[in-house]
This record gives sequence, structure tokens and C-alpha cells, in this order.
Amino acid sequence: MELAALVALSLLLGALVILVAFAVGRRKDELSEETKQAEEFAAEGAAVKGPTSKKHKTEKLRNRKEKAAQHLFTHQLLASTLKSHSGSVTCVDFSSNGKYLASCADDRTVRIWSTKDFLEREHKCLRANVELDHATLVRFSPDSRAFITWLANGDTIRVFKMIKKEDGTLTFKAAPEDFPQRHTAPILNIGIAETGKFIMSAFTDTSILIWDLKGEILSSINTNQIINSYAAISPCGRFVASCGFTPDVKVWEVCFGKTGDFREVTRAFELKGHSAGVHAFAFSNDSHRMVTVSKDGTWKLWNTDVEYKKQQDPYLLRTVPCASSDGTRVALSPDGRVVAISDGSNVAMYNASTGQLEEELHGVHSGEITDLRFDINGRFLVCSGDRAIRVFHNAPGYRAAIRDMQDMLKKAQNEGTKQRLQQQIAEAQSALDTVLAAAAVSERT
Repeated sequence: MELAALVALSLLLGALVILVAFAVGRRKDELSEETKQAEEFAAEGAAVKGPTSKKHKTEKLRNRKEKAAQHLFTHQLLASTLKSHSGSVTCVDFSSNGKYLASCADDRTVRIWSTKDFLEREHKCLRANVELDHATLVRFSPDSRAFITWLANGDTIRVFKMIKKEDGTLTFKAAPEDFPQRHTAPILNIGIAETGKFIMSAFTDTSILIWDLKGEILSSINTNQIINSYAAISPCGRFVASCGFTPDVKVWEVCFGKTGDFREVTRAFELKGHSAGVHAFAFSNDSHRMVTVSKDGTWKLWNTDVEYKKQQDPYLLRTVPCASSDGTRVALSPDGRVVAISDGSNVAMYNASTGQLEEELHGVHSGEITDLRFDINGRFLVCSGDRAIRVFHNAPGYRAAIRDMQDMLKKAQNEGTKQRLQQQIAEAQSALDTVLAAAAVSERT
């Protein structure tokens, strides 16, 4: 009996030993995997100029990250989804020649996309690595041959040049030195004037800095808005505007002499009419229109084509109720016909002339929309959030253009003008029909 009990006890102890050995071995494998991941993260943070083996490890890590499930979203106006980032996308920007879209994310890369591929099945992009850091903001230079970024950890501006190689492809080279730090508050936005004469950086306190292209400060602005919520350079490159806690938008002109030398920053005009703080604003492409969205639950469209030096004030064209929240973004199509507003993960598109709500896009991203922009031709609306970039057809823009041209046709008296308008209407209608037909096929599949 005792022998049998001893045998049973021995078998039990043997089983326990085997289980312990199995558990230890499994934990060793887990630790080995964790160590491997840590090494790969370290390789990604090290200089990109390292040996090929490190690059291979980084690629393996990126592929592992990209296996995570993407937020699913469909809509009849969705033209494409750009998915190459493995981290949260924080900013997008179109080049002024219309050929490229830049995006940055916390995966330590800036991606350059070709806009001509938006309607293709595959969306190839070029990658610029942000060494030892990641970019939170990105803006193209006016000549579309460079871009600037804001570094999350370095807390400053870094310039990248886009260099065309002999085979026609692009490569990227960072400037030898980053801009100096001249601020105390978190970054809000950056921009390069279309004139190529200055760079702007705006912060969440009340400060805006105006730089030359070499990183020297030309001027500083105190907005006196308690806090800044948004700031930007106008598309014409003359103005810098800001909004914040106060219910107005302030606009300054950055003045240069005939020889290109910096003169001064002077107050141009203000947009007054909201009853609460302003979340954000946007310009039309010619800077003759501005749209503002406020905590008072409205957006307003303004005519800013005024002679402010003769004390002429911008005048209000329209006030429309809308949903908004902290972090709301607004975009105005280049021709000023469509207003797009984000609220959390949703986007609403309005006819700027009538204020009519044209489209509602719900749950576009898994989290808050981080950026919202029209391309320079007004064909697409692009927004970023989570790890994806959504590209939408601007159907409201086509409809608005057709209505405007039909109104012009009714008033036209010259036969040549009538024929030209009829042709333009037919082309716009054909483009809209093509978009809607493609959307219908996409919905069925």
C-alpha cells in the first residue's frame, strides 16, 4: 500500500516537474520575444543609416503593427482610404502644385502620396523617416520641393528637402540643423507662406512667431485671446490669423518691402459676430472668403475682400447652426462653395451659398478627426484620424458649381457665353454622374 502511494506521489511530482519546466520554457520564449521586440524598437529609434539587418528588423516590426485591425467605414462618397501608416495620423497637407499629399503620424514617418492615385486600387507612397523623433505637423513649401515638420520630442521645426534622383523617384534629406526653440507653450500649428517669405509657428498660449526660412525670428505676435485654439497663414501668403477663447478672429498682415526685406506685422482686420470662443477657421483659395466655427453652435461665412487699409471691415454673409466641439476642424473648398466641419469622428458638408446641409459622414474614424482639408482643385475632401486617411468625392462642390452656372446661363445674353456655360455645365454634370455611378458600384460590391 505504502509502495503504491509512493509510486503515485513520484508520478505526481514528475508531472509537476514537467509542468514547471514547460512553463519556464514558455516564459523564456515570451521573454525572448519581448527582448526581440525591444531590440526592434531600439533599432527603429537608432540612426536609419545602420546596417541592413536593423532595417529588416524595423520592417518586421512595422508589418506586425499593420496587422492590427483597421476601423471599418463605408460611404457612397468615399473615394479611397490611405492606410500605410502604422501609427495615429495627426496632420495632412496638399502641395500647391496639386500632385502630392503629405501625412505624418506617430510611427516616425512622413508619407508622400500621389493624388493621381486616389482613385486607384493601390495607393503607393514614399516614406521619409523622422530620426529619433516623430512629426505631429507637416506643411509643404510653395515650390512643392520641400516640407517642414514639427517634432514631437524635439519641440521645434525640422526642414526636409525632396530631391529627385536620376531615375525620377524622390528621396528626402533633413536640414543639418533644426530651428531653435523660442517658445514656452505647446505647439498649435505651423505654416509656410505661399510667397515663400516666412514661416509661422503658433502656440496654445497667445503667441505666434514669424520666422525667415533660415530659422531667424522676424517678429512675434501676442494675440491677446487668453488662449489660442487655431492659427494659420492665408493661401495668398499675406495674412496670419488666429482665434481662441474670445469670440473673434484676428487677422494680421506680414509686410515686406519691394526688395523682399521684412518690414513689420500690422493688424489688418477682425471677424466679430460670434457669441462664444471660436474653434477654428479657414480661407478660400483667393483669401476673399473666410469661414469660422464657434462654441456658440454656428458657423459663419465672411467676405474678406475688403480695403482694410481704408478702414473697411469684412462683412458677414451667412450664419448657419452646426454641431461642434473642442478639436473641431473646418475647411472651405478652394472656390468657396462648400464648407466642411468635423465634430468628433463625424463630418458635415454644407453648401456655402445657401447654408444647406448636403452630406453627413458619421463615424469616419475610430477617434477624433485630427485634420480636414480640400485638395487645391476642390475635387476631394480629405480627413485624418486613427491610422487612416479618408478621401471623399466633393459631390456637394459639383452640385453647387452646376447650380451657379445654371443661374449664370439664365442671365447670359451673349451667345458665346451661353455655349461656354452649357459646355461647362455638361462637363460638371458628367463628372458628378461618374462619381455617383462609381459610388453605386462600390456600395453593391
